[in-house]
Amino acid sequence: MSLVNHTHAIINNSKAIIGILNKFKANNNYNSRNFHSCSIVSKHHEELEFKIYRWNPEKPKEKPAYKSYKVKRDDIKETILDGLLHIKENEDPTLTFRHHCHNGKCGCCAVNVNGKNVLACSTPIDDKQKVQKISPLPNIPVVKDLVLDLTHYYEQYKNIQPWIMRKKKDEHGEIIKEPDREILQTLKERKKLDGYYECNLCACCSSSCPNYWRDADAYLGPSTILNSFRWIRDSRDGFHSERKDALQGPDSLFRCHGEMNCMSNCPLGLNPAKAIAKVYI
Repeated sequence: MSLVNHTHAIINNSKAIIGILNKFKANNNYNSRNFHSCSIVSKHHEELEFKIYRWNPEKPKEKPAYKSYKVKRDDIKETILDGLLHIKENEDPTLTFRHHCHNGKCGCCAVNVNGKNVLACSTPIDDKQKVQKISPLPNIPVVKDLVLDLTHYYEQYKNIQPWIMRKKKDEHGEIIKEPDREILQTLKERKKLDGYYECNLCACCSSSCPNYWRDADAYLGPSTILNSFRWIRDSRDGFHSERKDALQGPDSLFRCHGEMNCMSNCPLGLNPAKAIAKVYI
């Protein structure tokens, strides 16, 4: 197959993927955000068991292990984070995890609960399951217990230059990338960013991606590519073609094999797979 035909095939496949994703969104209302959607949670068990991943780097001889905590259902409110806070305040103050906004915005409380990456603060306790197994996000180095070392993840984000850059020459002919005034957008231009700008960098999508598991040192991952596409879509930015060219290497777009784990694991209902397919086009 010639290079031209191969490129056309990629574009056609990308368009087909976008069509399927749009149908999935319409049928499942996938982008709706249901933070604290269960204000009154039915109580199927009077007592729940929290099995929480524990590891302390200050005790290198102790291997990582899951520790069980029995909690009465009436003692906690409704979310996974409520359960963690109850355990830390009443049973084990050494339990370590991150939390901040308690509103699904900051992304720092991301954990894996019963095999799914979620935000602890916005995930109601599914007490149909008596055991809540809570782990750190997979394939990201652990600092302690549920706390992750996101240094590499943030460095990848930094490398896409996530800020507005303009092409304007000064009196010496040098290009000035920083905008020197407010840049206006029409409502139509602004709407193109919906579904992309909302990413809170929780890393739930990237840590669920098998290709990111295989080579996180090289592959940018769905989160970083989605955020790069957000700036490609922004009418105020002047480096659209340069940003798109930077994603053409072997460690960017072409590492995505379309498993769709990123889509099903985003707590905000965003769709990194769709962003990746649009960059192809």
